Amino acid sequence: MIEFLESTDFHMWFVLGLTAWSAYSFVREKLPIEVTSVLLLTALLLFGQLFPIIDANGKNQLDAMPLLSGFANPALVAVLALLVMGQAIVQTDALRPITRIFMTPHKTLAWISIICIIFLVMALSGFMNNTPLVVLAIPVLQALAKEAKLSESRIMIPLSFAAILGGMTTLVGSSTNMLVSSAMVELGYRPLTFFQFFVPGAIMAGVGFIYVVLFLPRLLPDRSSLAKQLVGDDREFIAEIDVSDEDNLVGMECEGGSFASLPNIKIRLIQRSGHLILPPFEGYTIEPGDILIVAATRDSLTALLSDYPGFLLSEEEEKALVLKKEKQEQLNEDGEENTAPADLEETVAESRVLAEVMITPASRMIDMSLDQVGFHRQFGTIVLGIQRRARVVRRRLGRIRLEAGDVLLIAGSRGSIDAMQDSQDLIVLSGSKKDLPLRKKAPIAGGIMIATIGCAALGVLSIPVAALTGAVLLIATGCLNVRQATRAVDRKIFLLIGSMLALGQALQVTQGARFIAESLLDVPFADTPLIMASLLFIVVAICTNILSNNACAILFTPIGLSLASNMGVDPMIFAVTVVFAANCSFASPIGYKTNLLVMGPGHYRFKDFLKAGVPLVLLIWGVYIVLAKYYYNL
Repeated sequence: MIEFLESTDFHMWFVLGLTAWSAYSFVREKLPIEVTSVLLLTALLLFGQLFPIIDANGKNQLDAMPLLSGFANPALVAVLALLVMGQAIVQTDALRPITRIFMTPHKTLAWISIICIIFLVMALSGFMNNTPLVVLAIPVLQALAKEAKLSESRIMIPLSFAAILGGMTTLVGSSTNMLVSSAMVELGYRPLTFFQFFVPGAIMAGVGFIYVVLFLPRLLPDRSSLAKQLVGDDREFIAEIDVSDEDNLVGMECEGGSFASLPNIKIRLIQRSGHLILPPFEGYTIEPGDILIVAATRDSLTALLSDYPGFLLSEEEEKALVLKKEKQEQLNEDGEENTAPADLEETVAESRVLAEVMITPASRMIDMSLDQVGFHRQFGTIVLGIQRRARVVRRRLGRIRLEAGDVLLIAGSRGSIDAMQDSQDLIVLSGSKKDLPLRKKAPIAGGIMIATIGCAALGVLSIPVAALTGAVLLIATGCLNVRQATRAVDRKIFLLIGSMLALGQALQVTQGARFIAESLLDVPFADTPLIMASLLFIVVAICTNILSNNACAILFTPIGLSLASNMGVDPMIFAVTVVFAANCSFASPIGYKTNLLVMGPGHYRFKDFLKAGVPLVLLIWGVYIVLAKYYYNL
């Protein structure tokens, strides 16, 4: 018994059993992914300490150092840094000029734009690293989906899969392809040429693209429905805009039933010198002192407040702004150097958080006007708008009497809004808190993003170094703060990658991966090159979703070349087989970096990749069998 526990077979079977359990747990999702990841990692660490595998140098190959090294993996660092950079792009709304080109409220035209972007990503992935392409495309597709009211969860996995398919067409399309070619050189074979497998790769990518854009969106769940119920984007709030003498709105004329600088905002009422002006407003010009009562969605109000952050200033802050300006003018007159900080209006806008609160049925605020409640005195927040169903409100915001069920759109510091959760008179709606976009920082964020992608794509810097540098620069320049950066780091992705890399390390150390490969390939009916190549393909395709695709390339290239030599077949055919199969990283979020990148924006679960990726793996396998028979004449 003791001899068996110390043998390599015991280590191998234990790790294989742990692999089966983790796969089952990830698919069933009875436990959260984070819990399964931590349990898996803990089991591997304990097993490595209790039953070590000692190498020739006397070191334990299952020690904590190699098992935990996955958390310092450059790919993991790159993914987390790119998530931070993506959050900065969202926070500054830096891609708005680009997204406006593709924006359309019509679903058909929006789908055409989405398909064109996905195809462009696939085409370019054959000639450059696809990770920067996916990073750049994610916010554009998010904006398109939001404008056309499409679910992000139905377009993010197609984006990732298209990028992977594009990498199957040329030698530089994926690092996996380069590893296979390098392994061939080390084993004494000629390396693969740039377009060695372009024709079969393009055929498989084309067939896969048809599945990705026509069938895959129907298989994916709509994860936006719950969010829309909690925080609906279509609900309109009643808000008030006070026009001052220096306001940019002064002199704006209503043309075609709307005002040019107030897009997607309906003006319900204009109060001017005690008189009420009702629609239509054709020919009217906004004047200083006007009070506009408007109806707009939360997104429209957020965009307006980003362009005109002065609307977020409370009475106390307005007084502070006046005093500050007077002090600066006095300093300038005295000839002293102006060391005052940045404009208070900008500072206030940068610290503002928008949220929605609901008046409870037993609230003491019921039948009180907003002026009487005094949100800025009680909570340090400002009421920007009110949403009330089944009734049109045409009065000044401060005079509206509150009713049970009213939803208020408020702005304030995060601490002030968090403190409101202790009040029994209102409820802060879950998921409604959102930072105000900093559009003044958009050129900086856009420039850093372009520089980062350019350095990574041209090979000036490696992807991890470029991504981490870009993330640090975005924080340093104020495009997002440290709190927003840490929130962008998805702990689910962090723990999942770290634990699965540890499992892959254990499979290789215990020879579990090689045992699976050799056992599946050593079958009695694999007596022809076509059957053997087909079997090799599906084995590599399965393993590439458990191990990394690079590990599969290193592991299976010698096996494939050996099989080709034994059967008297051109080794290049079996090497290309490993290339295609190792790129089939569709059935697992850890299969490829782009899968991890879209996991957060698409709100995906582990089983979503399984549901979407397995049919594509089988489809590519079927296409490969046809190509192996008629293109490679096996």
